[in-house]
Amino acid sequence: MEWTIDEPRQLTFDEVRELNVRTVAGRLNVLASDATPTLHVAEIDSAPLIVTLDDEGTLTVAYQDLTWDGLLSWLKPSGPRHCDLTITVPSGCQVSVGVVSAHAVVTGFTRKTRVKSVAGDIVLDGVSGDVSAETVSGALESRAMEGDLSFTSISGDLTVAGGTPRRLKAKTVSGRITADLRLRPTGHVTVNTVSGDSLIRLPHNVDADVTMRSTVGELNSSFEGLDHIGKPGSRTMRGRLGGGMAQVSANSVSGRVALIKGEKE
Repeated sequence: MEWTIDEPRQLTFDEVRELNVRTVAGRLNVLASDATPTLHVAEIDSAPLIVTLDDEGTLTVAYQDLTWDGLLSWLKPSGPRHCDLTITVPSGCQVSVGVVSAHAVVTGFTRKTRVKSVAGDIVLDGVSGDVSAETVSGALESRAMEGDLSFTSISGDLTVAGGTPRRLKAKTVSGRITADLRLRPTGHVTVNTVSGDSLIRLPHNVDADVTMRSTVGELNSSFEGLDHIGKPGSRTMRGRLGGGMAQVSANSVSGRVALIKGEKE
């Protein structure tokens, strides 16, 4: 089934197992819901969206010439590519969301979620499972994260608020990384920047093995028990907090790396 959308309207679907969305400018809300899967187009300009639902239950909402692989290299001006969309599908759907400059909110999914952005900001709220995010300059905010999160960016910032990751892997060149975390006993956190600053907050009574490194950047910790190791061209702080077990690693070339105490769990 296929629809061409060039004016505000609403569509409902019988069953959706996978969702793929690609937009340019405007707003995008992708919400997990037990209600009937729905696409609500509140606003759209002259460029039409193509909506398809195949026999396998894959729903695609996209501009025809905006591909997933080509999204991060999109060079065309936004022009008449503005839309305001709200999509509701079941929480167990596999979700892929791509935006150029649009602001996107994705909430409540539990399986596999992929997001891409050139310059648009993305909020993941209560998204768990396997999550991957890739941006150029767009910022990513993750709230109440559980599961695995992989983030890669050139200059985009990452903020993790109230996360309980199994694995958190973040890499950016000049973006800032801020993570407020509660760690599972087997949790694994790896943060890498070139010039961007990193700030990680852990519970006061956390059990974790910590390594912080920077070539010329400043290292700071409000936890006691980390050893300072200084070598030419390298600075390291390393140690065990509590009984250890969870792993936290933060590395930078010139960015500041800070580890601070939060509240007790």
